[in-house]
Amino acid sequence: MGLITGILTLPVAPLRGTIAVADQILRQAEEIYYDPAAIRSELEEVDRLRQEGSIDETTATAWEDELIERLMIGQERTGNG
Repeated sequence: MGLITGILTLPVAPLRGTIAVADQILRQAEEIYYDPAAIRSELEEVDRLRQEGSIDETTATAWEDELIERLMIGQERTGNG
């Protein structure tokens, strides 16, 4: 970066820092969202709630479908799919 470019872009430096922090937070949130262990835990929770009768079959199936889709997307993102 040249001197002139550095001087001209100095006012947006805080914005670049904020964007970098936001990107890092997004990456961490996606890691948690697509974590296979967390998804398996949620699948077990769905099964437990179904067994208790706290949720009906339609709700349980929809929830499981969403979790399986997340698992598949997570595997594609890491190249394990």
